[in-house]
Amino acid sequence: MRKDSFYPMPMCPMMVGTMSKPIQMPMMPNDAGQSGQYTDAPVVAPVTPPTTVIPPDFEIEPGAPVQKDISYTQGYLKTKIGKYIKVEFLIGTNMLIDREGVLLEVGISYIVIREAGTNDELMCDIYSIKFVRIFKDQDEERPSRR
Repeated sequence: MRKDSFYPMPMCPMMVGTMSKPIQMPMMPNDAGQSGQYTDAPVVAPVTPPTTVIPPDFEIEPGAPVQKDISYTQGYLKTKIGKYIKVEFLIGTNMLIDREGVLLEVGISYIVIREAGTNDELMCDIYSIKFVRIFKDQDEERPSRR
């Protein structure tokens, strides 16, 4: 069998044995332009892009739905940025610790709060959060205990 011929692969099991003759591949002149020498390069038709572009129809802008949708913890907490919060974290299986301060930032897997006493920024693991208390009308100051 020649180098420039091949057997086509059957498309389904019923076609096995129906194509027994090899198909001749078209031969192309080589890049050097020498007469009589051909290569086995296939011809590739140019691809034309579509002429009309349809804008996407989004209900909400694209991005991580976890951060945009208030049905998720991250999305809900993003609506509370700037508020004074108290966050309780579960450490291990039975230890709760709490931190409080102004919510500065919400990421996919973390939150950043500015602690009340020190003004330090504290990054916290969002997956350890069990409870978040959001104090009303207390943007930058510690809430008064009544």
